[in-house]
Amino acid sequence: MTTPALSPIAGHRTLPSPRAAWHAYRALTARDLHVLRRNLPALLVQVALQPLLFTFAFAYVMPSIGTGPGGTTSFSTILLPGLIASTLTLQSIMSVTGPLAAELGPRREITDRALTPLPVWALGLQKITSSAIFGLVSSLVVIPIVWLVHAPGHAPQAHVTNWPLLLVTLVLSALLASVLGLLLGTAIDASAFGALLGLLLAAATMLGCVYYPWTALHSIRWVQVLTLANPLVYMSEGLRANLTPTTGHMPTWAYLTALTLGTAALGHLALRRFTRRVRT
Repeated sequence: MTTPALSPIAGHRTLPSPRAAWHAYRALTARDLHVLRRNLPALLVQVALQPLLFTFAFAYVMPSIGTGPGGTTSFSTILLPGLIASTLTLQSIMSVTGPLAAELGPRREITDRALTPLPVWALGLQKITSSAIFGLVSSLVVIPIVWLVHAPGHAPQAHVTNWPLLLVTLVLSALLASVLGLLLGTAIDASAFGALLGLLLAAATMLGCVYYPWTALHSIRWVQVLTLANPLVYMSEGLRANLTPTTGHMPTWAYLTALTLGTAALGHLALRRFTRRVRT
């Protein structure tokens, strides 16, 4: 009976000479540096974008509009609705994009779900509703944190006058975030998923009126107009209108229209892409 050959990794190996080991070490390092050089532009963008966005938001936008601690309104009051919106968005998107990237990967785990007695589009709709519920539950964690963690005398001043409108705003925001998650999960290649999604979320947060009201941007008009392309703005402003209306906010008709039409339009596109990806 022949003895099975040992794996070069698991079995015993003859130690190479120091010269051979050094050549191998140099060759592997040279290969890694070559890969780094080829990917350097993308790496520089990835590394620089987050500090650039933070600097832009806190060192340019906020001083320009006079927002921050020490103003007439406590920063925790400004932060409360924006932080709820950003947490809801992040968790809703991640809860659908992460599993979807694995299911649409090389192993095609989505095939198991496709065997259920549901149309393919309904599978995508189920992912949207589940991630929306997850996002809503996650956003509840933010409220006690912001309410309890603040400087003395700077507690958030929240006042809800229309609970049904607040609930509608929360549900529409969660659905829009989940729709965006499904769309991103079907559009981003799995190999670049983590880095690209992180950059997109960082950009959305810094320009999403999380740390400042949209109305306060009137002094830098070009930024105010630019932020209208960001779905997170309408979520933040909708919650700001319902939770802290004294800070100034986007008109109710504006954020409700954007949330409703955005969810419908992007939802239709996301479900079409999802159906196509599952069937191919």
